[in-house]
Amino acid sequence: MATDDKCCSIYPYFKVHAGKLDEFRAGCEKFMERTSSEPGCLYYGFSFEGMNVHCREGYRDADALLHHLDNVGDLLREALKIADLARLEIHGPEDELDKLREPLAQLHPQFYQLDYGFRR
Repeated sequence: MATDDKCCSIYPYFKVHAGKLDEFRAGCEKFMERTSSEPGCLYYGFSFEGMNVHCREGYRDADALLHHLDNVGDLLREALKIADLARLEIHGPEDELDKLREPLAQLHPQFYQLDYGFRR
């Protein structure tokens, strides 16, 4: 059973610099506010474990994911001044991942190909 689900998920993991957690949390509010108006965003949120932060994001397709990155690019650059990108995963069907490989190459993500699944 193959999937015709075009959803792309992105999972960045951040390691916040010492003494910068409150500043990072304030930035999360800005990310949330800006992302909330994106029509292609299916879900978005931040999880915390000490100084480690995970952003759980899902988009309708690769184009919606790229739109998001353009929309929050300035906020991401600010976040990366006070946190390191420890890991970045991109999940989606092969044809959608192919649209993301070149534009996201500088972030060195791990790409996970969705072969089976469904979405309601």
